[in-house]
Amino acid sequence: MASVAAIVVAAGRGTRAGGGVPKQFRPLAGRPMLARAVEPFLAHPGVGPVVVVVAAGEEDRAREALGGQARRVALVRGGATRQESVRAGLERLAAAPPERVLIHDAARPLVPRVVVDRVLDALDRHPGACPALPVVDSLRTGNGTLTGEVPREGLWRVQTPQGFRFAELLAAHRRAAPGATDDAAVARAAGLTVALVPGDERAMKVTTEADFHLAEALAGGLTVTGTGFDVHRFGPGDHLWLCGVRIPHDAGLVGHSDADVALHALTDALLGAIGAGDIGVHFPPSEPQWRGAASYRFLAHAARLVAERGGRIVHADVTVIAEAPRLGPHRAAMTARVAEILADHRPLVSVKATTTEGLGFTGRREGIAAQAVATVRLPI
Repeated sequence: MASVAAIVVAAGRGTRAGGGVPKQFRPLAGRPMLARAVEPFLAHPGVGPVVVVVAAGEEDRAREALGGQARRVALVRGGATRQESVRAGLERLAAAPPERVLIHDAARPLVPRVVVDRVLDALDRHPGACPALPVVDSLRTGNGTLTGEVPREGLWRVQTPQGFRFAELLAAHRRAAPGATDDAAVARAAGLTVALVPGDERAMKVTTEADFHLAEALAGGLTVTGTGFDVHRFGPGDHLWLCGVRIPHDAGLVGHSDADVALHALTDALLGAIGAGDIGVHFPPSEPQWRGAASYRFLAHAARLVAERGGRIVHADVTVIAEAPRLGPHRAAMTARVAEILADHRPLVSVKATTTEGLGFTGRREGIAAQAVATVRLPI
């Protein structure tokens, strides 16, 4: 597969969408627009380096907006125009050039993966590709009253990401005259053919307050819930693992991995929410490589699967059922560790503990059980 990089342009200063800050930093259904705009490229298995171009002095605000994503992107200082900002991103990639590059506007925070796939597929046959939607409304000219008609046949509403063969686009930008409104215009001015591929209404551009409200409704997506339950018995040892935290105890938990019953339950909850089976499907206990494995790897894997489907984990709730050890002194650390593992999603995390009042196998201190509920928001 050809190497692919993405450039997300977020150097604008526009505030017409409201909120009092550049729109790319404004929260959209609980997450900054910039984080949403970057996510499809970080989650796409065919995309490698991701460059985010920001205005001078906005680097810290961009890192805050990106959260856990910040460590996976390269921040580049942009120019006074979009054209200059794209050029800055291209030059950053030139030291180790990819074969192809995707250029995307942070003002389009909801692009679905299918659009990215269409653009990449078109680059197998064309030097450039651009998603677009046909104009369906009637077009008229006038100034207070109608004066004429404009045929809509052959008219398109152009979107991003736009894709190109990297070397050709960089050369086109280096010799381009100023004033281009997008990279398709730069490419065409250089004599490159740019194919049209079907766009998507969800890849809308957020410019005004009305656009913002529409995008927020689209961003809500579908909310789904998954549940998980797991049990491990006590065995020899002087500590056990719960929620990724090592807790001293006069017994350990027995399992093929580190037997972190709480993370196992939460992993199953996430997998259940997206219909991806259970932990045993992804990490079979019959495979020696998982013997003694740290269970945070299982949870991180489930979180990546959610992201690859364009989803976001919004809430994770774990209840540990045990007579001992006492978990009150460790609850804050357990909550923080789960939040750290799921940092890219920024979920609300809750960790609780209860007993069975001496009843059942947990009451007899034969082992520990855990149950978990995960709430995931998926794109429609």
